[in-house]
Amino acid sequence: MSARPSSTPHPARHPARHPARVAPARLQLAELGPLEQLRAGHLPRRLGQLAVGLWLYGVSLALMVRGDVGLAPWDVLHSGLIRHVPLTLGQAVVVMSFVVLVLWIPLRERPGLATVANALVVGTAADVTLAMLGADAGSVGGSELPLAARVALMLAGVVLCAFATALYIGAQLGRGPRDGLMTGLHRRTGLSLRVVRTALEVGVVLVGLVLGGAVGLGTVVYALAIGPLAQAMMPRFLAPLAARPGATVAPRATRGG
Repeated sequence: MSARPSSTPHPARHPARHPARVAPARLQLAELGPLEQLRAGHLPRRLGQLAVGLWLYGVSLALMVRGDVGLAPWDVLHSGLIRHVPLTLGQAVVVMSFVVLVLWIPLRERPGLATVANALVVGTAADVTLAMLGADAGSVGGSELPLAARVALMLAGVVLCAFATALYIGAQLGRGPRDGLMTGLHRRTGLSLRVVRTALEVGVVLVGLVLGGAVGLGTVVYALAIGPLAQAMMPRFLAPLAARPGATVAPRATRGG
């Protein structure tokens, strides 16, 4: 007599299945209009981050000036300009920021809170810091600096500028005047951001050289290092935005100025 198969089901031999872990959504720079930027939530944190970032941006400029081994490309232009007009370096930064903003008009770029704040705060912070450090380029507090100390000041300025850029752009309150010029030309010409940025920076360095601006090792180090450093720091300081129906998020340039 054959045994009847058991009607009791055997336990499943498949390994237990656990719910798949969903990675948290990655924050991105949002392409928002001026009013959308203010309505995107977390405003106190973002305003504070913007203010600190812009002030430190100006401090970084002053450190590179005191290092006296070459300035960032746009600051080569500013340092050349003040040789011919009665302006401080910070005032030249402010004036040139508003000149660049005029160029936004045919490009139809939309300014944000950070755009105007950038134009005003960075130059002011640079002048205040230079006054505190005192004396002339290549010295601090009236004491002449050895070359190693000047190079250290320059490197500190470059790293601080990258940190400040990550803070101020990460606040998601708009781009600075020079960044807007770059992205506007990119949209209008169809050229890559890299090509547009390189053309702009080579152009301002050449004009700055003609005017007697400060070009040197710091100019090269800044040009090569600022993009990768700011890019590496950006994720830590990218401010979250409130989710809204129909909101669109798009990548944006990650360099300040």
